[in-house]
Amino acid sequence: EGLKRGVFINDSDGNTLIGKVWPGLTAFPDFSSPDTQEWWFNNLQRFYSQVPFNGVWIDMNEPSNFLDGSLKGCAETDLDSPPYTPGVLGGTLRSKTLCASALQKSSSHYNIHSMYGLMEAKATSSALKRILGKRPFVISRSTFPSQGLYSGHWLGDNRSQWKDLYTSIAGMLTFNLLGIPLVGADICGFGGDTTEELCVRWTQLGAFYPFTRNHNSMDQKAQDPTAFSPVARTAMKEVLLLRYSLFPFLYTLFHHAHANGHTVARPLLFEFPTDEQTYSVDKQFLLGRGLLVTPVLEAGVTSVEGYFPKGLWYDFYTGDSLVSSGEKIQLKAPLDKINLHMREETIIPLQRPNTTLWVSSGQPLHLVCALSRGGLAEGRLYWDDGETVDTYENDQYAYIRFRVEQNMMTSEVLHSHVEATYITVETVSFYGVKTEPVKVTVNSQEATFSYRTNQVLTVIDLGLNLSQNFTISWK
Repeated sequence: EGLKRGVFINDSDGNTLIGKVWPGLTAFPDFSSPDTQEWWFNNLQRFYSQVPFNGVWIDMNEPSNFLDGSLKGCAETDLDSPPYTPGVLGGTLRSKTLCASALQKSSSHYNIHSMYGLMEAKATSSALKRILGKRPFVISRSTFPSQGLYSGHWLGDNRSQWKDLYTSIAGMLTFNLLGIPLVGADICGFGGDTTEELCVRWTQLGAFYPFTRNHNSMDQKAQDPTAFSPVARTAMKEVLLLRYSLFPFLYTLFHHAHANGHTVARPLLFEFPTDEQTYSVDKQFLLGRGLLVTPVLEAGVTSVEGYFPKGLWYDFYTGDSLVSSGEKIQLKAPLDKINLHMREETIIPLQRPNTTLWVSSGQPLHLVCALSRGGLAEGRLYWDDGETVDTYENDQYAYIRFRVEQNMMTSEVLHSHVEATYITVETVSFYGVKTEPVKVTVNSQEATFSYRTNQVLTVIDLGLNLSQNFTISWK
């Protein structure tokens, strides 16, 4: 069918270029051609009628080839052997890819080689919108600027080694800077056999990748959580459930990435540009502006050193405060814990977790407010149905601003939508309330609360509808 419709890349003689990839002898779709894009849609649609899939994972799309150029090699042209060859794999442009002189609809392969993955992602995203009538989900190995509009990315074939765990942070942060925020590495490593300790630590870090996926080569030992001891399994399960509980926070960060080009995972230097100590921090990162992640990246340790920029920080789990002058601090890190800290003046919306987002996205919210010394905090929440295309552009969303000042929290609906009516706020915790309140009121009605000696105030049993403004105050 592809030959009949002329959808493949040709060699310099105008014949279909044949290479070799996983299925064996392979022709390469020319995604620069509208005819190929339509053929791609038709075949994805045909497959969907037999196997209703949710998304598409596109691989080997650099394009990668087990041969150099093609079955017939490449013509000796200025494109295939240019006067200057950059320091590429194999020392030639054809090495493990297509001939530079290959012919595509819009140009020679030489001119658009680096855009192959982008063009495939764009064609795949467009096809999925037509087939599903919903937002597309595409993960691609090859990328090019602007691809964040069409796909996410995983960081390619890594290995089950501690150094690969460490370097994944820089990879994740780099792609966020490049406008591809949905990114992560293969958790526990792709090549080689992992160890239980490495896999636990990698799952803990990976739970905070914007794109979280455990994946390994088919000839390696199993590395899903059930392959390990009960202790390891529990540690992995807990951190994955924690990721699900952070969903409203992550979803809002992705909205800001979509609407304003922000990062989801970001280096500390983005938030603290005047603190030169942050410039070299590559073992920690922030989600948004306010959640600091400090993973363990070495074997056999139960503590980790983290850099804390000047200011007030709170242990995410307990609310214990930490005042930093801009210094490195040693943190306890047993095998079942990844250190998380909230920055002062932030509010993070959490949700009761469950095993799928289909279930957990309807659960009640828990708001965690990290107060500054002056008692201030602010946060946002974006909410929609999770699957309709262009909800932001078509005003089909809710947007809520939470603020704390002068012992009062206000929730203000800046943009209303029916989706918000399905969600309630169940509990609110305030970290850094200096004195125990004598009374807490919710919308002027007295409310049940608790206060701990570490200055954490929690108000429970609220049942407040997210679609309506509310206030919580204390005296």
